[in-house]
Amino acid sequence: MLDTCGREVRTLRLSVTAACDLRCRYCMSAEGFAQRGAPLSADELVAIATAAAKNGINKVRLTGGEPLLRPDIVDICARIAHVEGIRTLALTTNATRLAALAAPLAAAGVSRVNISLDSLDAECYRTLTRGGDIAAVLQGLEAALAAGFARVKLNCVLIGGVNDGEIGAFVALTRTKPVDVRFIELMPMGECAGWPAACFLSADEVLRRVPELTPLQSEGVAQRYRLPDGLGTVGLIRPMSNAFCGDCDRIRVTADGMLKPCLHGAEELDLRGLSGAALEARIALGISGKPAAHHLRDGGTDTDRGMSQIGG
Repeated sequence: MLDTCGREVRTLRLSVTAACDLRCRYCMSAEGFAQRGAPLSADELVAIATAAAKNGINKVRLTGGEPLLRPDIVDICARIAHVEGIRTLALTTNATRLAALAAPLAAAGVSRVNISLDSLDAECYRTLTRGGDIAAVLQGLEAALAAGFARVKLNCVLIGGVNDGEIGAFVALTRTKPVDVRFIELMPMGECAGWPAACFLSADEVLRRVPELTPLQSEGVAQRYRLPDGLGTVGLIRPMSNAFCGDCDRIRVTADGMLKPCLHGAEELDLRGLSGAALEARIALGISGKPAAHHLRDGGTDTDRGMSQIGG
């Protein structure tokens, strides 16, 4: 389905929970998450995916919070994977619980996994996440690679003065592992909205520090590169320095059932209590209402939700 800007909207980011077992400093306060309403049930999640598919959505990415906290996550994945029209089912996770769940998720129909990992140093990771154990995450990464997913990506949010010294180490992972490391520019929203300007690095810093990276064809919102001898790739996602709104093909649904046409927009459409044709029509309205662009560089985000409440 095309929005009013002529973009073909094909991707649904569907949050299954606002809860998380980490407290990443740029994402969440030390006190933890704030769920605005009860999370969608498995039946509601499947109904939304089904209605979205009837509006031309062919890729669903399950997000959180941390989606693997849901005890029914494997069942949810299996049901959505069988929705007619859904060709790709992906999941974003912090991987603290992935070691035990990678194989069941792959068997349920998940084909792509994104792992959020902002540091390879155990102490820095513990500080950034307020207590996280990187060993569990690295075990989850190895389990994902062994499970046979079509794609495994590592998402690293660049934070000046915190993890920019690890750019080379992250890129080096792509030399020996078939992973896609994606560096994402930090966005001034939620917990980090008032952080010093030095924290907000351009993704160009990656190219400056690793000049041997060679360009590949872009994929979605990521500009892609590869080391000359690399098994994996490096992606740069630039919401700040090079807004990609013109290529945005996604809508989002929060864990409490609100459709957001834009991550940074204030507009939300309530999907709860709807079914069948009414649900399809409400999703179509959300797609058609996607704004042309966000206003991050003109004054910040328009949403009053944090990332964990939106689903990334």
